[in-house]
Amino acid sequence: MSKRIDFKETDLKGLYRVVHKPIGDERGFLNRLFCANEFKEVGFVDQIAQINYTFTKKKGTIRGMHFQNSPKMEIKIVTCLKGYVLDIALDLRKDSDTFLQWHAEELSEKSQSGLYIPRGFAHGFQTLTENCQLLYFHSEYYSPDNEDALNALDPKLGIVWPLEVTEMSIRDKNHPMQIGNFEGLSVK
Repeated sequence: MSKRIDFKETDLKGLYRVVHKPIGDERGFLNRLFCANEFKEVGFVDQIAQINYTFTKKKGTIRGMHFQNSPKMEIKIVTCLKGYVLDIALDLRKDSDTFLQWHAEELSEKSQSGLYIPRGFAHGFQTLTENCQLLYFHSEYYSPDNEDALNALDPKLGIVWPLEVTEMSIRDKNHPMQIGNFEGLSVK
């Protein structure tokens, strides 16, 4: 089998840029978004429990910074199918050398790349164009009892959003500016 996915390390341990290598001709292309054998290279040996798809209409919209607490911490693999987004992963692992540091990747339909987000990270993005579509692979089922988030606009996080914020859900706006009290996540 030919290798159709490459993994590029980021400055946050365990977080990888996922580079897809589509096969194409005059008809179009085939792009392998997931292969269990290839994702073993970065330590993903879990099952895919859930696949989600988001559509965001308006440029400048922020979604995030979402995560699930133990025992339902999840790995996410995120790919942009249409449009252009700034995707952010924030390290919440309390024993990590990069605790509360964030990494940004520009994802787009043209870049043919994604982000592998390990357990213990929060995730969010801002749309840089209209009509963005993202596909998420999750290692855990959604668990309302374990869901959590930090406010994406909390100045203590220091996330630099490139555009003026045009839209956020009421839920995301109302997440407390709590990073001062946040102790981090214990990841097994």
